[in-house]
Amino acid sequence: MTSKFRTLAASVAIMTAGAGTALATDWDMPMAYPESNFHTQYGHRFADAVRTCTGGSLNITIHSGGSLFKGNEIKRAVQIGQAPIGERFLSAHQAENPVYGVDSIPFLATSYEDSNRLWDASKDAIGSALEKDGLVLIYSAPWPAQGLYFKQEINSVADMKGIKFRAYNAATSRLAELAGMNPVQIEAADLAQALATGVAASFISSGSTGYDTKIWELLTHFYDTQAWLPRNAVFANKPAYDALSEQEQNCLQAAGELTSAAATARSEQLAGWYLQQFVDNGMTVAPPSDALRDELKAFGATMTEEWLASAGETGSAIIDAYRAAQ
Repeated sequence: MTSKFRTLAASVAIMTAGAGTALATDWDMPMAYPESNFHTQYGHRFADAVRTCTGGSLNITIHSGGSLFKGNEIKRAVQIGQAPIGERFLSAHQAENPVYGVDSIPFLATSYEDSNRLWDASKDAIGSALEKDGLVLIYSAPWPAQGLYFKQEINSVADMKGIKFRAYNAATSRLAELAGMNPVQIEAADLAQALATGVAASFISSGSTGYDTKIWELLTHFYDTQAWLPRNAVFANKPAYDALSEQEQNCLQAAGELTSAAATARSEQLAGWYLQQFVDNGMTVAPPSDALRDELKAFGATMTEEWLASAGETGSAIIDAYRAAQ
C-alpha cells in the first residue's frame, strides 16, 4: 500500500474507532480491464483503502477483465443492482446522455492539465446524470492521450479510406465516419481477437490499451495524435450506497478521492513508457503528419459543434467553464 493510501488509514482513524462488531458488507466490483492495467491495479488499491477505512465493515472484491460483467454490461448491472459498484468508460454511454461523452471531444483537452480542468468543469453535471440513472459517482481517472494504430503508414485521411476501424463509443464511430473508415463496435477485452481475425484493422486508443493487447504482434504503426484523454468512472448503485452507514459512505468518497489523484498521476507517468515499449518491440511510433493533424483537427471542430448541439445548455455551461479556467 502506498504512502497516500496509508495516509487515508491514519486520517480516518477516528472514523473507524468504535466501529463495533457490525456484520461486514461484501460488494463485488466488476471492471472491464485486465489485472495488468493501471485502472484495475488502482481499483484494488481503492478496495484496500475502503477496507482499511471501514475497519473491515465494507469489503470490495474486484472482478477484472470483464469476468463478472463485460464492459458494455457494467453500467446497467450496477443500475439494476446486479452489482453494487463498478467501473465503466463513461463515454461509451454518450447515447444515453451527451454529457457522458464530454471527455472524448477530439482536441478539446489534450493534456493532463486540460483533462483535469475539463473534469472539474463537468464532474457536477456527470454526477447529476449518474444520479438520474440511480448511481452515485465515487471517483474518476483518465487514460493517457489517444493515438491511432494501423498496420501501414498513414500520411493523410485519404490513406484511411475503407479501413475497418474499431470503435468504442459515439466519438470514435463518428471519427471513423468522417475519415471514410468503417466503424465496428468492439470492447477492449475482444480487441486482440478482432484484430487477429480481420474484424478490425485499426483503432484509436491510449498506449495502455496497446500495451495490454501486445499490439506489436498485430499492428505496426502508432501515431501519437494526443486527440483526447477519456476517463473511467467508478460509481455505486444508489440504494446500495444509501444502505451503508454514514461512516462507510465517507470512507468510499475519501478512498475515491485519493484513488483518483493517485491513478491520474500514474496514468501520466506511464504515458511515455507505453510508447517506448512499442518502439522496443519494433513498432513505428511517430506524430501525425502536418496534413493528417490538420484534417483530424477539422474533424474535432465539427464534432465539438455536434456535441454542443446535442448537449444543450448543460454542454455549453461545461465548455464555457472549461475555457474560462484555461
